[in-house]
Amino acid sequence: MRIFQLKGYKAMLVVTCLLFGGADLHARSLPDFTKMVEEYSPAVVNISTKQKPKKVAKEPVSPHYKIPNLPEDSPLNDLFKHFFGAPHSPGGSGGGSPHGPGFEGQSLGSGFIISKDGYLMTNRHVVDGADEIIVRLSDHREFKAELVGSDPRSDVALLKIEADDLPVVAINQTKDLKVGEWVLAIGSPFGFDHSVTAGIVSAKGRSLPHENYVPFIQTDVAINPGNSGGPLFNLDGEVVGINSQIYSRTGGFMGLSFAIPIDMAMNVVEQIKNKGFVTRGWLGVLIQDVTRELAESFGLSRPYGALVAQVQPGSPSEKAGIIAGDVILNFNGDEVANSASLPPMVGASPADRPAAVEILRQGKHQTIEVIIGALPEDAALKMGSAGSHAIPDNKMGVVVRELTAEEREQLELKAEGGVLVKEVKAGAAQKAGIRKGDVIQMINNVWLKDRADFKQQVEDLPEGKSVAVLVYRRQGPIFLALRLPEDE
Repeated sequence: MRIFQLKGYKAMLVVTCLLFGGADLHARSLPDFTKMVEEYSPAVVNISTKQKPKKVAKEPVSPHYKIPNLPEDSPLNDLFKHFFGAPHSPGGSGGGSPHGPGFEGQSLGSGFIISKDGYLMTNRHVVDGADEIIVRLSDHREFKAELVGSDPRSDVALLKIEADDLPVVAINQTKDLKVGEWVLAIGSPFGFDHSVTAGIVSAKGRSLPHENYVPFIQTDVAINPGNSGGPLFNLDGEVVGINSQIYSRTGGFMGLSFAIPIDMAMNVVEQIKNKGFVTRGWLGVLIQDVTRELAESFGLSRPYGALVAQVQPGSPSEKAGIIAGDVILNFNGDEVANSASLPPMVGASPADRPAAVEILRQGKHQTIEVIIGALPEDAALKMGSAGSHAIPDNKMGVVVRELTAEEREQLELKAEGGVLVKEVKAGAAQKAGIRKGDVIQMINNVWLKDRADFKQQVEDLPEGKSVAVLVYRRQGPIFLALRLPEDE
């Protein structure tokens, strides 16, 4: 190894080059958003809405009640404003206006233009219930917009303004988006028009509570109230999503933002334009994740797929022969990674068309053709409650009995057989999550006819190995992994 010693200004020059040259290289590795913002921000719009005040009788606030002294930016201010009819302090939250007597409600959001003749997209919750929608362009022109249609399940709305030769955004397929990729949002947080924030894609295919049909894009782009409905761009200046939701414990940005994939949103828009309403594919199954223990019980090498806990009567799945206990591994050529990934796949499928569904049933793979149905308005299953009385059986640590006809009617149980759990004692059942009021319908892929059948199946359970147990409870049917200790 050769070592050179430099003295005086030469040494200083080398150090300077190393320091500033390295910084320059690092700077060049970061994206430059300036050209993209200049080119595409004119297609991003500000959306404001107005609602006529509704006369709602409210109980006057007690003179003895003192509203606490909260900071101006506290999210609780909106709570007091809503329930007591007046803001607790001047200013309120950014982008809104008072909701007291004599005022019109106003909300602020964002949107983007998708056609030169005036079609634009935003979130449904931005314009929901609005009596008037105002769209303001980057050149400060304002237009009254018509709501062409909206879809509550995807939170997408299509608007139309009377204008020509408008700037438009470019659209890209979400499937090309990669985790770790740079993305950028343009919107109107708190009413500040055309604010630009950037970050990376944190994850894809996120399922949020009550949002089963949207595989959200998760990012760490700073999104705040007013950004809703605005576009999420990739580095090529193409829209890949609609900024829709944030996860927050304070009401402000905390590093978790969620966007609706643009290809799903465009599908919704095309249906609204062509039919005036949106339809989604439907299988008619209640599903859950395959845990590591359940994967072992089904003979899977790893936990993946969607485990069918219940098949709705008369549904496409029942007609095709899918049964509870099947594990859906593949849908139309795409692997089902978990239960959350199946609903968007099915929802994007056209109704009355066949779909190839690969399942695992009792350790054997098979493919079933299902004619996809149209998702009903209310696809939720109604669940009842369990009754009482019991006959003990302690093999699993549970006390069970058979159900009466009245209890079956109350629970809306379509399947015959099963036993009602009256009591759960310390043991394998308790560890598996079985609880009082559950109806045990299946053990180790065997449907239970009655209590005697239950007792026989429990006696035949292998020790030290996980087996799947299907239980029916108020929230719906669910598979649990049961393991009897080897020393029992």
